[in-house]
Amino acid sequence: STFLRLSDARLSTEDWDPAMNKYRRVIKPKEEVVKDEEEIRVTAAGSVSTYISRAAKLFNEMDKKFVTITATGNALTKAVTIAEVSKRRFKGLYQVTKLFNQELIDEFEPLEEGLEKVTETRNVACIQITLSKDDLDKSAVGYQEPLDESLVKEVDQEELT
Repeated sequence: STFLRLSDARLSTEDWDPAMNKYRRVIKPKEEVVKDEEEIRVTAAGSVSTYISRAAKLFNEMDKKFVTITATGNALTKAVTIAEVSKRRFKGLYQVTKLFNQELIDEFEPLEEGLEKVTETRNVACIQITLSKDDLDKSAVGYQEPLDESLVKEVDQEELT
């Protein structure tokens, strides 16, 4: 089977194979993954203030002890921003950050007869940030103590929106 580099967003015009005009990406159905109530999945398109409001609702209204912020690809920096802002809005939050890669396989089907299906395997960076009111595993690689309380400015729900 033929392996081609197909990520058009990352290719310059001289890298683009004109033969790829003969292929179409196969849209895969999204997996129905049930997320935990405490999980905040960050997308590159979402707004930081919306995610901060969700964290406030989880910690204050729903009295959750922890929140897990997850993101992939271009949303990683936004996830870190959300964690840092949250730590400055809610006192005593311990943090553990995990970074890992997830392998994705893109499939491209030919638009002409006689051509074979093409696949591309790529790795996407992922982050999982757990913020907890209770102490977390101090031996974890991404462990961080809560910020000094003088750096935290707690706000009420109305001020967050």
